[in-house]
Amino acid sequence: MSQVTKRALEQSLKNLLLKKPLTKITVGDITDDCGINRMTFYYHFKDIYDLVEWSCLEDAKRALDEKKTYDTWQQGLLQIFKAVQENKPFILNVYRCVHREQVEKYLQPLVDQLLLNVINEEAAGITVRDEDKQFIAQVYSYMFIGLMLDWIKDDMHEDPQQIVEKLSKLIKGSVSVALSRFKL
Repeated sequence: MSQVTKRALEQSLKNLLLKKPLTKITVGDITDDCGINRMTFYYHFKDIYDLVEWSCLEDAKRALDEKKTYDTWQQGLLQIFKAVQENKPFILNVYRCVHREQVEKYLQPLVDQLLLNVINEEAAGITVRDEDKQFIAQVYSYMFIGLMLDWIKDDMHEDPQQIVEKLSKLIKGSVSVALSRFKL
């Protein structure tokens, strides 16, 4: 039941974001649209920004579903782009109402996990310290997230498929090279 309520609150927020900016939406607006009381909202979320963060993470998790291997990291990244595009009014509204760093904070754990899975798979049979793997993932994560944030800032005009293809050409084989440089 808890997930159903959270999803209903998320949908109410997304409906309201089609009509007005995030900064003009209140908890009362969300609960009225959802047909629940304020206490139910606060049982699940501490404030509207907590709901926004949860919503972003849930959308990204759904986008990455089972796209976490070395052969499919491009598909995983493309799925994140598509999920952002499908929620364009929501994402653009959030992007314009919170700092870029906040949107980056939402994307960081998902992209990091996608990349860490890729790196761990690629490191099979190679002895590399976990902190070095995490460092490599972090470097690639900055690149991925920076591209995505710039794409969002530019109103998502460029085709995500082209972005991912260019990135794939640029970094092809570089994960293996990076791992070999950190080999113990």
